[in-house]
Amino acid sequence: MNTKIVFLCLLVTVIALSSCEHETHKKHEIGTLEVTNPMIKDTLYYKNYVSQIHAYQHIELRALEKGYLQKILVDEGQYVQKGQLLFQIQPTIYQAEMQKAQAEVGRAAIEFQNTKVLADSNIVSKNELALANANLQRARADSALMQAHLNFTEVRAPFSGIIGQFEDVRLGSLLDEGELLTTLSDNSKMWVYFNVPEATYLDYMKQVKSSTPTSLKLKLANNELFEHEGMVTAIESDFNNATGTIPFRATFQNPDRLLRHGQTGNILWPVELSEVVIIPQKAAFEILDKKYVFLVSQDGHVSSQEIKVGAELNHLYVVKDGLSLDDQILIEGLRKVQNGDHIEYEKKAAAKVFAELELHAE
Repeated sequence: MNTKIVFLCLLVTVIALSSCEHETHKKHEIGTLEVTNPMIKDTLYYKNYVSQIHAYQHIELRALEKGYLQKILVDEGQYVQKGQLLFQIQPTIYQAEMQKAQAEVGRAAIEFQNTKVLADSNIVSKNELALANANLQRARADSALMQAHLNFTEVRAPFSGIIGQFEDVRLGSLLDEGELLTTLSDNSKMWVYFNVPEATYLDYMKQVKSSTPTSLKLKLANNELFEHEGMVTAIESDFNNATGTIPFRATFQNPDRLLRHGQTGNILWPVELSEVVIIPQKAAFEILDKKYVFLVSQDGHVSSQEIKVGAELNHLYVVKDGLSLDDQILIEGLRKVQNGDHIEYEKKAAAKVFAELELHAE
């Protein structure tokens, strides 16, 4: 019996010593890890909204008369001035119709003058004079109409802008009235459309009443920021019940004409945060869509702690819940440790940690 007790005591001692050696060996393998504290700070982050970029003016240019395309005076992608001649439809028939109408005006004018002389001498009635005058006015109206048809054989730019792609029209093509020729875009300034959730809409409407309008940034497809900032200039009347969003329109000046109609981008909407708790993103890890940090006690004990993230900044998380300023969080070697471990650690000042992150972000 005594022998069994002695044996059990020896076994427990061996296991304990083995455990201590294992713990010491693991600490030696891991080395000294850095910890820091969360920090309270006023900061700024950007909400991101997918956007569609439209030219301030974008129209279709169509043939207003039927006929052969006699001249193409511009090229695709060319910048044109207001009033510049772009296309010429063969005007021969319309010129002949115009000459015919002008001749009819001359005939009606002579008839009116002759009738007036007779009416002044009481040879014909006043009704005859009125009829002659009506014929003259009709002839003049027909002449003006023919002049309009003739003018419509010239397709001119209604405003300055960039010519789009030609729509299957080539020199000598027979055009129908209303046939699409190309498009014209005035991209001196751009309208950028994006959908905003109801909560953001309400916050914006409250802000507009109490402060200056928010300046927006535009991130382009190459992830670079457009050099000019924009402002919200219009909000649609209705919410989309399916998505719970409402369309906003922002206007951006585009003096270098970098932006083109039909581009896409991302609106960056600034949101100011006051006295929020922040931690480095590298201090957090994710399990089943939940984020955690490792807390380190004064004696080096490691325990996992779930956190609620309110916003994601550049290299930082804004923590809504789960941490206090006194907590020590592990900021390196997260893959080397697990819940319940004991580690050796070195405390690093939060101000220094966040200063290094800002420097790295730049």
